[in-house]
Amino acid sequence: MREVFQQELREVQDRLVEISSLVAESIENATKAFGESNVALAESVIEQDSRIDAAALALDELAIQILARQQPVARDLRIVVTALRVSASLERMGDMSTHIAQLARYRFPEKVVPKGLRKTFEEMGALDCEIAHKLTELLRTEDVKLAEEIRDEDDKIDALHLSVFDKVLGETWKGGAEDTVDATLASRYHERFADHAVSISKKMQYLATGDWAPQDD
Repeated sequence: MREVFQQELREVQDRLVEISSLVAESIENATKAFGESNVALAESVIEQDSRIDAAALALDELAIQILARQQPVARDLRIVVTALRVSASLERMGDMSTHIAQLARYRFPEKVVPKGLRKTFEEMGALDCEIAHKLTELLRTEDVKLAEEIRDEDDKIDALHLSVFDKVLGETWKGGAEDTVDATLASRYHERFADHAVSISKKMQYLATGDWAPQDD
């Protein structure tokens, strides 16, 4: 029975890595669709969101079954509870990718944001993709140094997010109301994607160390 239990715990971790990989693929494709106004790629991101949702739901059901059957304690309990919380954040990250792709689809064949902000969104997208890949590696290895790297990348996204607001609220902004709304929403989606990754990284630090990181962001 103990060996079966350990196999189930390994399956929980494997499923988290799988979902995170799907999320990384989603944000990469959403960012590309957004930057290139690629409606076909945007549609594929939107369609694939249900795959992330289904995988997260299946993981939750497995975790609940483990809690009911095995009644884990100590680190084993932390693994299962952390998995439930992480899967919810991963699902929300998939939603953020989908929202970015939806903006690209709605504005096709036009670009979503004016030229003056495109470089900013290229940087935000690249950072989110980097965060997504580091998060997958963190879930695979529990290397807490990756959690700190994710928080550093999140700080950069926060700065870019603020710069978008400075731009659209500035006197030199030439965009119309639609441009302002699109830029604000897209920036928020990128920022929230990274925030969820930071939240997961804190949970993984707790899993690895047993110490809860302070909620300072």
